[in-house]
Amino acid sequence: MSKPMVVLDDLPVYLINIDRAAARRELLEKQAADLGIELERVAGVDGKAIPEADWVAVDKPLFLRRNGRPLMPGEYGCYKSHLKAFERLIESGKPAALVIEDDISLSHDLLERAKSVAMTVPKECVVKLVNHRTQGFRPLFTTAKGDAVGFARLGPQGSAACYLLTAEAARHLVQRLKVQSLPFDMALERSWDHGIPVLTMRHSLVDFGALRFDTFIASRADYRSHKLKGLAKLPTHIFRLREMVKRALHPLFL
Repeated sequence: MSKPMVVLDDLPVYLINIDRAAARRELLEKQAADLGIELERVAGVDGKAIPEADWVAVDKPLFLRRNGRPLMPGEYGCYKSHLKAFERLIESGKPAALVIEDDISLSHDLLERAKSVAMTVPKECVVKLVNHRTQGFRPLFTTAKGDAVGFARLGPQGSAACYLLTAEAARHLVQRLKVQSLPFDMALERSWDHGIPVLTMRHSLVDFGALRFDTFIASRADYRSHKLKGLAKLPTHIFRLREMVKRALHPLFL
């Protein structure tokens, strides 16, 4: 893997937030003010406000085969919102940024530990700072703060609520992830496909916030009601099996 990053003087924090999620934004902004953290809001794309006929750079048939259900408006908006954060970092000229969604709870040592991660990992990578699962964790680095960074052999890990993004990775990913065929968190994890190392923390650096279950993407009932059944879902099962094998083998080459 490439040489570590240089010392960071500043690590911008990009908060992805759609206009109608004002309560979430206010809660995060209050936390940030109390902790002395400056947030840069990235105005999220509200997928439910965009007619499906106007969606761009989406492979709907491939999404259906890979996921066993059609793409939800909230998933479309989430995906486009993260790509906006990538573009913000590229335009800023800064070497890295912390990208957060508005359903996390900030911690007092988040920035210092995130900077320590940035100074430890390769210049071209993504590091997920919070996950739903990290089974089969393989450590690759230990930061000056004592945090273990590595790769999870099993997944998907779920969530892209908080991650360190380097500018070199952003420039590559904004092109490789341009056309959507998966939810954003799943697409981001696929190092074996897009070529950028996506690492993870052994232990999450933040927790999810009080408004986590006040979802703006889709409820579990929404997902269930749109799922394919029987033989129609066979391509999805095949895709997931292949992904499982690729994920398990990928750390061997890091």
